[in-house]
Amino acid sequence: MAVIALAALPASAGAEPFRACAVPRNLVPAPATPPPAREVVRDARTVSYMLALTWSPEWCRTHRRAAGSAGQCERNHFGFVVHGLWPNGRGRHPRYCAPAPPLSPATLRASYCMTPSPQLLQREWAAHGTCGWPSSNAYFATARALWAEIRAPDVSGAATAGDVRRAFVRANRALRADGVYVKVANGHRLEDVRLCYDLSFRPAACMGGVGAPDSARIRVTH
Repeated sequence: MAVIALAALPASAGAEPFRACAVPRNLVPAPATPPPAREVVRDARTVSYMLALTWSPEWCRTHRRAAGSAGQCERNHFGFVVHGLWPNGRGRHPRYCAPAPPLSPATLRASYCMTPSPQLLQREWAAHGTCGWPSSNAYFATARALWAEIRAPDVSGAATAGDVRRAFVRANRALRADGVYVKVANGHRLEDVRLCYDLSFRPAACMGGVGAPDSARIRVTH
């Protein structure tokens, strides 16, 4: 199992401070759950990484009444939030590589403003973090370091997937257009943006394509 060195992450003089939010006082870690047997992939080699960013207004539009959604959809107002940091393989992606004990309260609180869901944080650690990091703290530290390097642009006026892609590249000089994957949900709504990295966490071309083409029309939920 590879151990990722944070020293490999690039420094950026223009990086934004880590996003702030209202962290619930009664925040508690989600329990560990057994992985779905058919989703366990422990023999796939990692060849790249993706930092997946969810467009929070769209998620809240369809999940506002879901259990645990209040911190994301009522107490805070987010633009992009981190869904997860994913090790990717060629065709098959490593998943659920080792047991994933519950997060510590400290790790949960440190990561909540990046990913405002204890359940999602636990699932991402289990599904992806166990496939490259020795602990949940190390996994989320890497994700937070990458996220701190990204300036999330204003995409409220975007009309196409290309508008979103170009906005990310303009706001982040290290990114490349072929390294910004745009996912469009039902109804042509912007769902998420995924930023692609090589094994040293340098921005790279997405190996499986860039999702929606530049010409794809989109709707951006506000």
